[in-house]
Amino acid sequence: MRFFKRYFITGLLIWIPLIITVWVITLVVNTLESVVPEFLSSRALFGVQIPGFPVALVVLVVFLSGLLGANFIGRAMVDRWEHLLGRIPLVRSIYNSVKQVSDTVLSPNGQAFREAVLVQFPRDGSWTIAFYTGAPSGEIAERLHGDYISVYVPTTPNPTSGYFLIVPRDDVKQLDMSVDAALKYIVSMGVVAPPPGKFTADDIQPVGQTGSLPHDINPDAPSSSPGQP
Repeated sequence: MRFFKRYFITGLLIWIPLIITVWVITLVVNTLESVVPEFLSSRALFGVQIPGFPVALVVLVVFLSGLLGANFIGRAMVDRWEHLLGRIPLVRSIYNSVKQVSDTVLSPNGQAFREAVLVQFPRDGSWTIAFYTGAPSGEIAERLHGDYISVYVPTTPNPTSGYFLIVPRDDVKQLDMSVDAALKYIVSMGVVAPPPGKFTADDIQPVGQTGSLPHDINPDAPSSSPGQP
């Protein structure tokens, strides 16, 4: 029985990642194919069914849209389109919200989810992985006294939902691991251990005012709670 259990679990470890990968790819392909209207299908255009044609068509349209939007004429057309959408109350709210999030996350110059950090959550002494998303501004920055940063704390095993926190910079510990490694660690509920850090004690710098998070001055020193100034 122990012999069977051992090799059965080994088989599961081989097949489960493969099955989930195929399922995700199939889901993405089916979603992209559902976006393409029937009159633009390969059967309607060429009279034959071409596997993967809707996916290739969607990728081509997105690429050409980016190419067009990168020049002056295309940018003017996009601005005009956004102006028209901005005049529709409900559509304006949804479109602007989605655009702000997509610009922040997908922009090559954006800093969203560029660094993995450690924060105390949901209580002091309990640490979790979070992602540095920026610094508060406007009224939030005016009402907070001190140096604060914004972080996103994902849930496990589904990191697409989570908590948004504004915490003192001094209470955050920077991690040397990549965002991908941090996500794997979160999704696996701690089973897939991240690689060891590449920095040493000589690399630790004082806390500064730079755009990126500095390493802790003294990792062994107790940190204050997120709620303290």
